[in-house]
Amino acid sequence: MHETKILIADDDENIRKSLSELLRGDGYRVLAVGDGYAAIDAVVHDQWDLVILDVRMPKIDGLEALRRIKESDPGLDVIIITGYSTVENAVAAMKTGAADYVVKPFTPDEIRIRICNIIERRIIRAENIYLRRELEERCKFDNIIGMSDAMQEIFRLIEKVAPTDSTILIRGQSGTGKELIARAIHQHSRRKDGKFIAVDCGALPETLLESELFGHVKGSFTGAIVSKSGLLEVASGGTFFLDEVGDLSLGMQSKLLRVLQEKEFRQVGGVKNIKVDVRLVAATNQDLELMIKKGRFREDLFYRINIVPIHLPPLRERQEDIPLLVEHFLKVYNERRNKQIKSFTPEALGMLVDFQWPGNVRELENIIDRMVIMSDSEIIDVEHVPIYIVGNRVCFNITAARTAAELKELKKRIRVQAVENVEKAFLMEALKRNKWNVSKAARDVGMQRQNFQAMMRKYDIRP
Repeated sequence: MHETKILIADDDENIRKSLSELLRGDGYRVLAVGDGYAAIDAVVHDQWDLVILDVRMPKIDGLEALRRIKESDPGLDVIIITGYSTVENAVAAMKTGAADYVVKPFTPDEIRIRICNIIERRIIRAENIYLRRELEERCKFDNIIGMSDAMQEIFRLIEKVAPTDSTILIRGQSGTGKELIARAIHQHSRRKDGKFIAVDCGALPETLLESELFGHVKGSFTGAIVSKSGLLEVASGGTFFLDEVGDLSLGMQSKLLRVLQEKEFRQVGGVKNIKVDVRLVAATNQDLELMIKKGRFREDLFYRINIVPIHLPPLRERQEDIPLLVEHFLKVYNERRNKQIKSFTPEALGMLVDFQWPGNVRELENIIDRMVIMSDSEIIDVEHVPIYIVGNRVCFNITAARTAAELKELKKRIRVQAVENVEKAFLMEALKRNKWNVSKAARDVGMQRQNFQAMMRKYDIRP
């Protein structure tokens, strides 16, 4: 256990002696010096928990000694001893950074109480720093943030499976952070010095995707003027992240199954087998079991990639993580936008916590970025929160109208907010159904692309 060290500086030998005996009797380690310079020198050359400093001393007075001590060790607590006639000096000392003061003559109990209070505050500060660091460590895994039980279980699972070479299937809605999980698995694996290659199966047509994955030989198709290595070959020795694996055609599924079974493949137009050593991490937001029943996903491939399943819950199911995410994104976008926003008001934060977040963490991040850009104050308030999020809580925040005119205006405002909520949900569902392809989503709902995009701009929805 740490033994508390106290430094006493007073030119009165009787006070030095009596204080030293008192504090040593209470179990403290004590050094007593007779002037301010000696006190400053002791602080510079050793670590102390507390300094008791007289105001009036020869060579250098206590206030100047206090200033230099605080320059040397800003976190060091100092108690000032002063006489009745110099109480104003005690006030000045408190402004300079003294933790407390005691007026002469003082009793043993008075000084004991002052010391105990300061040491207790010091212990609490140290515990708070420790707990905060522990909380940050526990709630943050690489760039993944969460204190909810669900996220803590995912952190434990990553730590357990990352060192292995097991194939992993990450499941969750769009925007929940599946690629972040895949990168964390890579960073905590024996392959961390190898490459991490990510491919979105839904972003490329099948012919181009096959060439990207397996590579091609010169002349294998129109435009193949040179041979090209596939990304699977590039990722050899590392981790290959296959996002939206449910979008693969049945033909591509068969080729991927061969890679997993035989650890080899052929380039497009090639005749030689290429050996590859990759760890596959796949991800999807689709119901693969239902796709198997409908004949759209191979059952044997499913069992190959689903060796270790990880389910990422939607943000609405881990509301306790939202304040942590808000704080994280606020810090990120303060730096990116060169802003100095300190925090959110409780009302604004409450609206973010209560919102359902159909776009999950990605949507929350975009909203925080937007609020940081739009805010000109140090505190983000309700006025900076997008109207569709404010409208989400309108039924809980309305104030009773007192006149017919107020009632009319209130009903109008509620109708507008309700419509905005419906439009926002309409857009988000259409985009999610169509893998965030704007053209497909517009056709799906029977709207012209320009009108669909205009509605997206209205609510600051970006695919």
